[in-house]
Amino acid sequence: MLCGVRTQPFQSGPGPLSPGSRAGLGAALALLAIVSAVELADGRPAHYVALMVAAPFLAAALASWRVVLGVGLLATGIGAAFALAEQTMSLVTAVNVAGIALATAIAGAVAGVRQRQSERIAELSRLASVAQQAVLRSLGPQVGTLAVAARYISSTATAEIGGDLYEAMDTPYGVRMIIGDVRGKGLDAVRLASIVLGSYRHVAYERADLRAVVTDLDRAVARNVGDEDFVTAALVEERGGTLTIVNCGHPPPLLLRRGAVIPLEPPAPAPPLGFMPVVRPRVERLEPGDRLLLFTDGLGEARRDGEFFPTADRAWRLLGHGTVADGLASLETALVEWVHGRLDDDIALVLMEYTGPRSATAEPVPSWEVGAAES
Repeated sequence: MLCGVRTQPFQSGPGPLSPGSRAGLGAALALLAIVSAVELADGRPAHYVALMVAAPFLAAALASWRVVLGVGLLATGIGAAFALAEQTMSLVTAVNVAGIALATAIAGAVAGVRQRQSERIAELSRLASVAQQAVLRSLGPQVGTLAVAARYISSTATAEIGGDLYEAMDTPYGVRMIIGDVRGKGLDAVRLASIVLGSYRHVAYERADLRAVVTDLDRAVARNVGDEDFVTAALVEERGGTLTIVNCGHPPPLLLRRGAVIPLEPPAPAPPLGFMPVVRPRVERLEPGDRLLLFTDGLGEARRDGEFFPTADRAWRLLGHGTVADGLASLETALVEWVHGRLDDDIALVLMEYTGPRSATAEPVPSWEVGAAES
């Protein structure tokens, strides 16, 4: 999940400084060095000590509270040294030094609050990631006769959680895959996605016809959503080199074949799951080396300056090389670069490659029939 710079938690204990603490410490030390140099060049009395009050606040913007206190103590010490160097310490200089000490205490408290918030956000992000992984298990690298890879690209840097879903399984009826998108986001979307996937993992092994699978999934969604909630989905079955697709209001998959990109539009439109879709299958004959991209609508909606990402135009160049995992990595990199790291919606991607018919393998002969087999 790679669509933004992740929030790095502050270091709450001893050990190497986090990147934020190092940046805050460096900026504060640079400020102290500049103010000290100007003060030394100006000579006595101390005129610029008050500027050192900014050092702990500068550190507090990025660093942990321990670093902030260290910077504040250093700034207070330097200010006191300049004050004591005066022949007669003025009241203004003494107040400035006291102000640095007070600013250190305030900045330390601010940094402590920020640190606790950062740690809480990091924990919520980890919990969201665990919830997402509990719903979406990893795919591939091989499912039946298909090489398969999947990626989930989150639109937020702090919580990898949403309603996009996918699955691929080798069933008695061939390799079956689903990709879908739940209306909405957050835990409610994840709950509904888990219901759809749980139902699909059961009925995909039980129903011989994809249309019957759609009917069962529609019932599962209708029992668990409100009047305005729904799930778009595309279901794919590969059996003996024949590809069957049924589409419930979802973006059509893209077939990549010998340099061409072919959108596999359904023969007739159908509404999403939850609205009693009546689907008509589309059937294609696969060739070895064919690749199929399944994706959610976040890919089609990715844009910069009003211009949408040219998925169909760039699909072959991005997805037609290396392994299917290499292809998805290239697509994700190009997509993130196109939108400058700012996505409006989560994206689920599944790329499969048909490697040819399943090779015939001899059934193992039981040990007690070895002699009979040889006679």
